[in-house]
Amino acid sequence: MSFFANKQALVAEILSRYPVGRERSAVMPLLREVQNAEGFVSDARVAEIAAIIKSTPTEVKSVMSFYSTYSSSPTGKYHLQVCMTLSCALAGSDQMWDYLCETLDIGVGDVTSDGLFSVQKVECLGSCGTAPLMQVSDSGYYECLTKKRLNALLADFKARGDGSMPESDTRAPVFVQKNGDVVTQITAEGAIL
Repeated sequence: MSFFANKQALVAEILSRYPVGRERSAVMPLLREVQNAEGFVSDARVAEIAAIIKSTPTEVKSVMSFYSTYSSSPTGKYHLQVCMTLSCALAGSDQMWDYLCETLDIGVGDVTSDGLFSVQKVECLGSCGTAPLMQVSDSGYYECLTKKRLNALLADFKARGDGSMPESDTRAPVFVQKNGDVVTQITAEGAIL
């Protein structure tokens, strides 16, 4: 069955955000609709999106492959994405990755038998100074990972079991500038530093 068959008003609203003839620009919001509803974007959904935006499945997949927020296979309730770029690798992300896969007894593309966890290696999550780090689903970053910290997070996720998240420890500041000078820093939660 078509995902968007009974969602024509939604499709029309998304397409209306872009100029006529630029339907391909709607690829990401359409992918997000499917990802949020089904947990991943299957080949059938890719083809459906391609038809809506007058593109090809290959072009839709190329967008999906660039962003780690889209999955082409089912994921666990807690999709653990470990940053593997140079800063994180130098800080131990390779060891964290190995430990995570060994502890959960899964690899890329696998989901634990209880459906709770899946893992993915991703490129830069933009927090090099707090490496190694991991993003969980689309909900938050967990920084300065150690085996002890990873074990505590996994235990918390297992205890919750429903996909809900503990508070993310992301405290990455946003720098507010005036005339090129930093005048203040604001955390993701809105606190002024």
